[in-house]
Amino acid sequence: MKLQADIQFVKGVGPARAEAFKKLSVPSAGALLRYYPRAYEDWRKIVPIREMPVGENVCIKAIVAYAPQEIRTGRGMSLYKTSVADDSGVLNLTFFNNKYVKHMLKEGETYLFFGKMTVGRYGEREMASPLFQKPQSADKIRPIYPSSAALSTKIIEKTVRAVFEELEAPIADFLPESIRKTYGLCSLDWAIHKIHFPETDAELEEAKKRLIFDELFLLHLGLLLLKKQKKQGRTDYVLQKPSVEAFYKTLPFTPTNAQKRAVNEALSDMQSGEAMNRLLQGDVGSGKTLVAAALVYAAYQNGFQSAVMAPTEVLAEQHFRSFQSFLAPLGVPIVLLTGSMTAKQKREAQAILESADGALAVGTHALISEAVNYKNLGLVITDEQHRFGVNQRAALSEKGENPHTLVMSATPIPRTLGLLLYGDLNVSILDELPPGRQEIETYAVPLSYHNRIYKFLLKHVARGLQGYIVCPLVEESESRLIPAEQYYEILKNGPLSSCRLGLLHGKMKPKDKDRVMRDFKDGKIDILVSTVVIEVGVDVPNAAVMVIENAERFGLSQLHQLRGRVGRGKEKSTCILVSDAQNEEAKTRLQTMCETSDGFKIADADLKLRGPGDFFGDRQHGLPPLRIADLLRDTRLLETVQTAAAALLSEDPSLDAPEHKALKKQILKMFESANVL
Repeated sequence: MKLQADIQFVKGVGPARAEAFKKLSVPSAGALLRYYPRAYEDWRKIVPIREMPVGENVCIKAIVAYAPQEIRTGRGMSLYKTSVADDSGVLNLTFFNNKYVKHMLKEGETYLFFGKMTVGRYGEREMASPLFQKPQSADKIRPIYPSSAALSTKIIEKTVRAVFEELEAPIADFLPESIRKTYGLCSLDWAIHKIHFPETDAELEEAKKRLIFDELFLLHLGLLLLKKQKKQGRTDYVLQKPSVEAFYKTLPFTPTNAQKRAVNEALSDMQSGEAMNRLLQGDVGSGKTLVAAALVYAAYQNGFQSAVMAPTEVLAEQHFRSFQSFLAPLGVPIVLLTGSMTAKQKREAQAILESADGALAVGTHALISEAVNYKNLGLVITDEQHRFGVNQRAALSEKGENPHTLVMSATPIPRTLGLLLYGDLNVSILDELPPGRQEIETYAVPLSYHNRIYKFLLKHVARGLQGYIVCPLVEESESRLIPAEQYYEILKNGPLSSCRLGLLHGKMKPKDKDRVMRDFKDGKIDILVSTVVIEVGVDVPNAAVMVIENAERFGLSQLHQLRGRVGRGKEKSTCILVSDAQNEEAKTRLQTMCETSDGFKIADADLKLRGPGDFFGDRQHGLPPLRIADLLRDTRLLETVQTAAAALLSEDPSLDAPEHKALKKQILKMFESANVL
């Protein structure tokens, strides 16, 4: 049998079972071998009953005291109970709705039992529905697979064994032997066998090491090749000795070293002759707009137009005002273009873009409408780039002839993930806050503090300040949380009735959301009750209090983004996290928020608490999923992989050498499956 063979032709499968396998994304024999176990049962290590730890999977060897007895419950369920014993003690067993067990366990015979022990009301040892086998057939490590109603883990195991028995030849290795030797890696054929059926812990670890290395190596090489492919795009918009000193001199403050470094990195790209493709990543308030304005000024000096696209009209208007304050004194023509502008306003803006060298267009997706034509668009900037679809960003770039691209994000990404998540971009990081940014005092309090919180808000409103109250839900659900709409009504008619309240949530029409945010920014609303729709929002310097209800429902990075909505003015700002959560992870999360305001430290803590799934979800932008590697656990191996990849590409930049042909094929296969290449 070949690896490409349809799963239905494996012994014991057939058409019906093949459909069940295909629902698990296992269409072929080879795909089944890459369907790795999620866990293992270790039947080799036998523990005496007296020494069994509570709540852990263990294996015991014991004699059945009597055949299982059936007990009927009032709910129509059948329980089958028996006791087993070894030299150290007795263990009570319970099986649920398993009428066959009374014929399978015979009095006086010895079996191996595998499961978790619990302690009964009177201190007796118990185990519910353990797995069991005769000792002579079970002294081994058994794989446990992600299963379905139609395919149990035993059926999957049996089918994997059948594939191995029927394979015509060993699994071909795509890693060059030199790399395997340098990094002490086993063969691929051996690793695939042992990941399913290891005989020792050492064999399992050796197999995992090889397969994890493969995944990270292929992914990293693919991203580096993708970046190289994008860099090969030549552009006509080459900056000729740009200077931003005149721009810096007009500023009422000195830019941070991080801002200057980011500007210089981008200017270097824009002078190279290849189109820039750079991510500007900076924490809330780190000054990304200043960096973008410096690059727009450099483009203007060279006669190239620029476009800045924001996800909402209010944010676009805010950017328009910011860029005006930075660039209008230097003579840069700036136009605003949004969907709600009048036809006349749009025509006037479009006329400038069709004729003015160096003009800057700031707007929403209106920038990519068919009616908008640019004279010479050389620089494209998108803000909060994960808020846009890939097609929207591409459509803006297509308005020019291979323009330079800068994407800005305030979403902190852990440093260990940054290279993988944005491997096809060059990255500039703003790791300093401009002088004058105030620390936001953060407190975690229980729900019983609500009356104090309302008094605190009223005191700030009396001083002419504003605040936010964030809820995790928009409307009624099955949970016990109070939704934003209901909470707004309670506050409006109760403790905050003397304030001007506003309501904002994601289910509102875009024009209604923009109207509420505009009213809040203009000071017509004192307290804004909102959902996380304000996570990425406009600057309201007068907002000095952020209250986050049921804070345990939010991830650390999301809490940090929400907190960043305040602390933007001269007033001392406060963030209040309201939660009665008692689980340790939630308490650790809230404590971290109170202890640090560094977005990168928070992102690292979030990764440790929740694992890489959240970061390697939507933000992956379609990159291949990882089957066995774990970016938190395998950080050291990731560093090894990066070293190996750099060494290989320095020797063979395009992997065209004959000995790298199989490796390149695997990379293409991995990325094609994710629709990346």
